[in-house]
Amino acid sequence: MSREIKFRIWRAPDEYSKTSWMESWNSLMNYSMSDIFQLDNPDDVLEQYTGLKDKNGKDIYEGDILAWHSNIYRKHDWVGLVLYRGAGFAVQESDKSYSSPEWLDCACRKDANIIEVIGNIHTNPELLEES
Repeated sequence: MSREIKFRIWRAPDEYSKTSWMESWNSLMNYSMSDIFQLDNPDDVLEQYTGLKDKNGKDIYEGDILAWHSNIYRKHDWVGLVLYRGAGFAVQESDKSYSSPEWLDCACRKDANIIEVIGNIHTNPELLEES
């Protein structure tokens, strides 16, 4: 299986900006690969596209916060952070609870898509504190 390789960069606040901001894949196309992978600011965060989309067709990246509902295991909504773990992308629900990459892939299939991107760790960290 092949997947599209895309990245986004979250730029750390500087003296001119009080908030972080994201550079999209389209804006990154203006950079050379060496520029992208040798970030000047050590606080910049490079995040990779998982190759998956949420139920609304939105690309899912590392650092995104996902929500989903399960009537099977626990009858409530879950919230988790997308991260690269081991040999694939997983969702961290708590300090000790992770999905498998296979679960995330399965949960994003068109016939069973229950995942929705509700924010990201850079601009919405409070979404994880509530879960």
